[in-house]
Amino acid sequence: MRVSEFWRAVDQVFGEEYGAVVTRDVVLEAIGGRSAAEALRAGVDARTVWDALCDSQDVPIDRRHGKGLAEPKD
Repeated sequence: MRVSEFWRAVDQVFGEEYGAVVTRDVVLEAIGGRSAAEALRAGVDARTVWDALCDSQDVPIDRRHGKGLAEPKD
């Protein structure tokens, strides 16, 4: 997953407004106690950040790829 795909998926799964909040304010222990935005700036792989964000928000597996993105790999 590219960073641009990450942001597109955030908008599609969470919505533009809530997506901005959840990526900035939710602390993700799975990626070192950082927010998604902080982790991406630090160079953490976008797919790793996406999975951690989805886990924290209980996003169902079938929605984790985001609309218009490749289907998730098993």
